[in-house]
Amino acid sequence: MSLELEVAPPSPYRLPRYGSEDGVMRVEGGIATRLLHVDGCPVLTKAWEPGKGRVALRAEPLDPGSIAAPRALDGACAGEAGEAELELALERMRFALGVDDDLGEFFRRFRRDPLLGPLLRRRPYLRPRRRPWPWEALAWAVVKQLIETGRAARIQRRMVGRLGRRLGEGRDGFRDVPTPDLIAGRAPVELESMGLALRRAIALRAIAGDIAAGRCDPATTSADRRLLSVREIGPWTVQCLGLFGRGDPDSLPAGDLMYLKLVGRLARLGRRATVEEVEEFYAPYAPFRGLAAAWTSGL
Repeated sequence: MSLELEVAPPSPYRLPRYGSEDGVMRVEGGIATRLLHVDGCPVLTKAWEPGKGRVALRAEPLDPGSIAAPRALDGACAGEAGEAELELALERMRFALGVDDDLGEFFRRFRRDPLLGPLLRRRPYLRPRRRPWPWEALAWAVVKQLIETGRAARIQRRMVGRLGRRLGEGRDGFRDVPTPDLIAGRAPVELESMGLALRRAIALRAIAGDIAAGRCDPATTSADRRLLSVREIGPWTVQCLGLFGRGDPDSLPAGDLMYLKLVGRLARLGRRATVEEVEEFYAPYAPFRGLAAAWTSGL
């Protein structure tokens, strides 16, 4: 059994033309494909555009025996996905791809804005690249802290390659992001061996342990206090979680080096902006500050 549906996006839309930086989502021949585990059950999801203004999505259950688990992971998959798991897989991919986002108010409010207006007309289909699960957005935000994008992507790929479940053989196999319980069971020095700074490896392991034990739900803002109490996790990490893991259009990662440089240039400061200056620059765009920043940066 597989589930398939077709969506008419309420706002101008275009599927991503390239895969995710960690390699878990691929786009080939106009089809975006991603391996997910829903309550431990493996599901292969696909999305494509059968025509203008239409997006089709399909979720296919996989034989648990076809999934190779890393040696660090004890036990097999929970079982074959049923209808409930397939429905949830489609829901999470719709969220990650942003096909249901109605940006009408955002477009109407800022279509005549001297900065945003031309950008909205030029690329009305732009969307922040969200993650299906908040955990993924949180984990990768920790990885990305204070390092360049290319280096962060290499660390992500190493973690996925060594610790993620895999469908297929070798480099061509589809992989999934390591789960919180798996990260919680790794020694920080093992994560460090993949390129993650030791202090951030300790922080990631601590968060993963809280999530795996049910003490922290990154999908809710009630988790933010706990997250911010962990050393090496600051507002930028939580703001990335809000934008890319919860879909909050007002969540602005103001401390991002990209925005510090961008606002310094747009505001003609002659230097990098401070975090406070970035927040002040995008304040007029509330409650869409995260979206405004995405358009001005071309994310």
